[in-house]
Amino acid sequence: MRNETGAINVLIADDEVLSRRLLQVSLSHAGYNVEMAANGAEALRALQAPGCPRLAVLDWMMPEMDGLEVCRAVRKLEREAYIYIILLTAKEQQDEIVEGLEAGADDYITKPFDLHELKARLRAGRRILELQEQLVSARDELRVRATHDSLTGLWNREAILEMLAAEVARSYREGRRVSVALGDLDYFKRINDVHGHLAGDAVLREVAKRMQDAVRVYDYVGRYGGEEFLIVSPGCGLSEALDQADRLRRAVASQPIAVPSCNLPVTMSMGVAALSAEAEGPRDLLRAADEALYAAKKNGRNRVEVSSAILA
Repeated sequence: MRNETGAINVLIADDEVLSRRLLQVSLSHAGYNVEMAANGAEALRALQAPGCPRLAVLDWMMPEMDGLEVCRAVRKLEREAYIYIILLTAKEQQDEIVEGLEAGADDYITKPFDLHELKARLRAGRRILELQEQLVSARDELRVRATHDSLTGLWNREAILEMLAAEVARSYREGRRVSVALGDLDYFKRINDVHGHLAGDAVLREVAKRMQDAVRVYDYVGRYGGEEFLIVSPGCGLSEALDQADRLRRAVASQPIAVPSCNLPVTMSMGVAALSAEAEGPRDLLRAADEALYAAKKNGRNRVEVSSAILA
């Protein structure tokens, strides 16, 4: 809504040069950054552009497209970032004013208008837009809380399992490969018991960061359980999955993790599975990865293993 200087952007669309200039000077002095359009087509192009003004003052009667046509076209865009529109009109009949509001205008001012009144109505529009931004921000925050682990910032268990199910379905539908890796921190209980849960939390956060930095941008990393992590890799076959899992393992063990009392060496065991004819769905894929993870733990930890069921 604001430009880089902090000024509020507003579009003035009026085919009368003198009227446009008067509004530009007056609103600029009031702290607005004014964009201008000489007809309805120019106004619509301006309101369709990226980063367009969120406040618009449109004259009803304009060449090429009138203010009502612009209103209707803007509302059809169905953008999440709402555009607050004020119509300037010489029409005073109630049915005509209702027509303007039904076309998508939020407010109107009849000509000749008072500049102080226009500024007051623009301030009201700003308050509405600011309220909408707050609501969108609150909604997005709730969405993040519902899908992300609060400690690590990774996808939570429910979200990562939904992504796995979606990728498996896409694999069947499009013939794409998909693999998973289950990772479990070695001797994590010992960290909590010896150094405390705050140290354990610090380790989990740093491990999550190292894993996020090591995966591809289109991979999904989620916290599967207490110290367990699930990585879903679309388009990734078994050999690529093994390479990636080993890269993650090495990233976690690359250097000790700083906790309040000391620097702790941390390692991770991983089990890898890739979708195959033997795996009928996400549950089979997870079961195979879990078997491989168990083998990695049994065979010495800090290693990557593959389920024999997937290799068969």
